[in-house]
Amino acid sequence: MDTMLADLAVSVVLCFDQVLDEDRLAAGLARALDRVPVFAGRLRTGGGGALEAVCDDSGVPLDVYTVDSTLAETMGRVAAAGSELVDPVDAPAARGGGVPLLTVRVTRTGDGGTVLGCSWHHAIGDLHSFMLLLRIWSAAVEDEELPEAELVEDQDELLDRVLPVEDCGRPGFRVPSTAQAQLLAREVAVGPRANRTVQIYFGDAEVERMRAEFSATAGRRLSSGDVLCAHVVSTVRELDGDKAERWLTVPVNARRWLGLSPALVGNLLGDVHVSHRPEDGPAALAGALRAAVEEFPVAHLNLRSNLGFLASLGRSRLRDCVPLGFDPQERRFSFSNWSRFGAYRVSFQGHRPVFFSPAANYPLPWVSWTVEGFGGAGYLTTVVLPARLAARVRGAEGRAALHRFRTAADELPASAAAVPKVV
Repeated sequence: MDTMLADLAVSVVLCFDQVLDEDRLAAGLARALDRVPVFAGRLRTGGGGALEAVCDDSGVPLDVYTVDSTLAETMGRVAAAGSELVDPVDAPAARGGGVPLLTVRVTRTGDGGTVLGCSWHHAIGDLHSFMLLLRIWSAAVEDEELPEAELVEDQDELLDRVLPVEDCGRPGFRVPSTAQAQLLAREVAVGPRANRTVQIYFGDAEVERMRAEFSATAGRRLSSGDVLCAHVVSTVRELDGDKAERWLTVPVNARRWLGLSPALVGNLLGDVHVSHRPEDGPAALAGALRAAVEEFPVAHLNLRSNLGFLASLGRSRLRDCVPLGFDPQERRFSFSNWSRFGAYRVSFQGHRPVFFSPAANYPLPWVSWTVEGFGGAGYLTTVVLPARLAARVRGAEGRAALHRFRTAADELPASAAAVPKVV
């Protein structure tokens, strides 16, 4: 199944308000890669099109740059295309080997800050896997005991052992028609020009008010992730004037649900799919999302169905498949919750990040990620939207709608106030 992710890279940035020593960073990374060698290897396409990750210690490039802009100014452009704070892994080229599966770029800002930009190949691991590497890297720099990491030779074989005999029966992929495939290809080609990335900060008190209201309306306890997802999706659709029934896809870390070790490296992701009508309101969407997550092992787990579906197609047709969650023509939102993965708990040379964010990953509309906000306080949602809608979201109307749960007494982190591009 990792082959389905062989054309995708993921990029993130961590910002520090202190200077970090690149020699200590490099030495710590080398130790971390000994523990998680797949990130230092290369891909290889074998006979029959089988994709292999070769742990050959080819290594990871770590480059250092200096910019004149301040840390706050740099933080304001982390999600912009062409920000040059990361060196994106060339995922398609990596299929043939010779291309790094992880890159690191250290950027020194004019006021003594440091930006750590990382890009990795999705085929070797999900965000959970990268955060495990990051914690091991942090421990190596701090000269602490290194966390454990577990690698498996064949993830599909592992899944075959732990998955139930029957799951929901609905594969998470589809094979588009020729016309649909042409539309998707066009969407990818024009994405960088046609779409914009918007970042929205929500304070803890703001989210708590939202959660209390939505929970009362839904008649059940909801999580912060539930209500943030429902609020952002519903508000964006309201600003777009979109009244049609739409689908929402939310990735789920399947490790806990399958009883797998949290130290397991790889792609152990499932999805929940929820339909929503705008007239039902955001609380109904949040309640439906909570129910879907709780029912994941019974109603949404489909990894065995995925394996069967992909096996029936054969490796030669895997590139023809697309995930159900990628359907920009139907404005299908994909909402990834990256909070609680510990980004703000890592430390390098005694310094913790003041800002963590995805970095211009996919210029495709209706894709979004939520992480903890500045310094680990509140939440930061990054969403890619068509350019006109993005401008509306950034405008006065959009700000008022998005922050209807904010009060004048709410104090924003100083970093948030210093980054004007964050809504």
